[in-house]
Amino acid sequence: MTQEKPAPVSFIDALRFWLKLGFISFGGPTGQIAIMHQELVERRRWISESRFLHALNFCMLLPGPEATQLATYIGWLMHRASGGIVAGLLFVLPSIFILIALSWTYVTYGNVPFVAGIFYGIKPAVTAIVIAAAHRIGSRALRHPALWAIAAAAFAAIFEFSAPFPAIVFTAGLVGYLGGRLCPAIFTPPSGDAAVKGYGPALIDDATPTPAHAVFSWPKLCAHVAAGVALCAVPLALLSGTLQQMGWFFTKAALLTFGGAYAVLPYVFQGAVEHYGWLTAPQMIDGLALGETTPGPLIMVVAFVGFIGAGVAGALVATYFTFLPSFIFIFMGAPFIETTHGNLRFSAPLTGITAAVVGVILNLAVFFACQVLWPGGMAGPFDWISAAIGLAALVALFRFKVGVMPVIGACALAGLAITLLR
Repeated sequence: MTQEKPAPVSFIDALRFWLKLGFISFGGPTGQIAIMHQELVERRRWISESRFLHALNFCMLLPGPEATQLATYIGWLMHRASGGIVAGLLFVLPSIFILIALSWTYVTYGNVPFVAGIFYGIKPAVTAIVIAAAHRIGSRALRHPALWAIAAAAFAAIFEFSAPFPAIVFTAGLVGYLGGRLCPAIFTPPSGDAAVKGYGPALIDDATPTPAHAVFSWPKLCAHVAAGVALCAVPLALLSGTLQQMGWFFTKAALLTFGGAYAVLPYVFQGAVEHYGWLTAPQMIDGLALGETTPGPLIMVVAFVGFIGAGVAGALVATYFTFLPSFIFIFMGAPFIETTHGNLRFSAPLTGITAAVVGVILNLAVFFACQVLWPGGMAGPFDWISAAIGLAALVALFRFKVGVMPVIGACALAGLAITLLR
């Protein structure tokens, strides 16, 4: 039976979803993108597969946390600028408060064993979610052996040679551009009919016209540039001392976060630890561990850095200046990207990038699996309990189609119980 198009989504309903997403967005950008894909494309059908990937590929090209930018993009497309602001803010706000609370606990007590027990179970679940994401996106994006070859090359480049992510994206985009000119059939996105056969018609489908608020215009672009400059310059002028240093530093860091948080962490480490001395190297490592075990973007570790350096005010300043550019980039660039939907000159490079992203996601799954299954290094013992939790999560996701949130919750409880029984 043919599925009907979903009913229009109210601003309040969307707000509830973005708030929920902020609390369940574990697993770094790939895990968060997997959750959004499952919820928005597969389950709720608010946006089609093609439009989702088109937006994702744009966000992958920007500096900053791509999952936050993707949420902002979709929120903006559905409910104008207010929808984008709400989607982006609610995606990160829960993690800000959680990380501030954990940072206070860390400073006060020096350890977080209860939290460690919960996330002992979450880590293998996150690995399963990332594997599921690679399978879901790959099964739909890799439609031709040439695209499989791009994905394999991207995996080899990052796994074997530690190639920088921007170089992988640029190369894949170049291959897609050339392929679109020489072999357009390979790099042409699937038609709307193909997308409908997968999950059913979407609220924002392949053929849905760009809404009036999302149409590109030069006055809108100039207004967003002016707003971005003001939102950055005015707070910087009002701050002083360490907080002003943090504002400048994390603004620069936000412009260097190509390829995700891991790409910018060396820069943050060098500046926060070695240059400014806001925290020590062991504290930075502990902060990264806390950032990896909380919902939201991994780059949220900047809130921990800011808290150690200047308390709650430092955490808020670091977060504000790290994420502000992401909102401005989306509001500036998304209207233009909407004009390129269905245009092979622009979609072919993005198709190549999507194929490469599948390989990058698979590499992250392998990295997570190694960290979870051999916590003491490959020469250490194999963690059979984590393997069992991860396998159970995979079965729940693939065989029984259980939602991400129940899987995370069940694995968290299992990890806590196992930790308490030891």
